[in-house]
Amino acid sequence: MRDYSDFDSLLPAVPFNRRQFMVSAIGAGFALAVQPVVAQTVITTDSVGLSAGEIKVTTGDGEMPAYRAQPASGGNWPIILVVQEIFGVHEYIKDVCRRLAKLGYLALAPELYARQGDPRQYSNIEELLGKVVSKVPDAQVLADLDACVAWAVAHGGNAARLGITGFCWGGRITWLYAAHNPRLKAGVAWYGRIVGVPSELNPRHPLDIAGKLYAPVLGLYGGLDQGIPLDSVEKMRKALAESADPASKASTIHVYDQAPHAFHADYRPSYRKTEADDGWRRLQAWFRQHGV
Repeated sequence: MRDYSDFDSLLPAVPFNRRQFMVSAIGAGFALAVQPVVAQTVITTDSVGLSAGEIKVTTGDGEMPAYRAQPASGGNWPIILVVQEIFGVHEYIKDVCRRLAKLGYLALAPELYARQGDPRQYSNIEELLGKVVSKVPDAQVLADLDACVAWAVAHGGNAARLGITGFCWGGRITWLYAAHNPRLKAGVAWYGRIVGVPSELNPRHPLDIAGKLYAPVLGLYGGLDQGIPLDSVEKMRKALAESADPASKASTIHVYDQAPHAFHADYRPSYRKTEADDGWRRLQAWFRQHGV
C-alpha cells in the first residue's frame, strides 16, 4: 500500500507513459454535445465571498488545469473533489464547486481528459466517447485526483476532512476512488455506472470493489435511468450489505423511482428539481455525518 503519511506521496513516483497535455485551460460555457442548454433551469451561484477560478495542478508529467472554489478568507477548509460528467469541466461543474464553497469547502474539479482531448469541441456524444472518454485510463484519473488532494493540502485544505463527489462518468470514479485513497472520509456518487467489462484502461468497476472501500459512499440513482439498469444497482446494494468491510457496509444507495439519468444536471432536460434538491440535502448530511 502506498504511504500516505506525507501528502507529497500522493503524486505519482514515476510519470505515466502519456501523451503531452492537449488541454491547458478550462473554457467557458457548456460542451457542444449538450446543446441546447435548458436556460430557464440553470442554477447560477455567484462568487461573492469566495475565491474561485482556474488553477494548475502539478501531476507526474506536467500541469493539469482545474477549477477551484473556496471561501475567500480563513483556512483549514475541508476538501471535496468534484469529478466531471463525460462532458468535462464546464459551467455546471464549476457551479457545483461554488455551491460547495458557499458551504465552507475547498472544492476542486480537475480537467481529467486534459491529455486525451477537449470535450468542448465535440457536438456528437458518440464521437466524444470514442475519441476522448474511452482513451482515459482509470489509473491516470486516480493519480490525478491524488495530485489534486496534494494541491489542496498545500493551499489551505484540511487533509483530515477529505470527500469526493462525481456525476455520471464521475459517479463511477467516485466509487473507485473510495477504494483507492485510505485518507478519504466519504464519497457521494451521482448515477455512476456500476458494472462493465474489464479492460486494460478500466480493469475494475464499482461492483468489483464493493467490499474493499476505504470510505463510505452514498449512491444516488434514478429509477428511470435507461443507461444504468436497476438490477446492477441492486447487485451493488447487496454486495455492500454483505461485505465484512466497515466502510462498505456503512455505504448506502438511494434510488429516486421517477428520476431519469442526470437528474441533478440543471442545464439539461433530464433535470428533476425535487430529486436534485433532495440529493443535495443528502450529500450535505452525508459529508457532515462522516466528518468532511
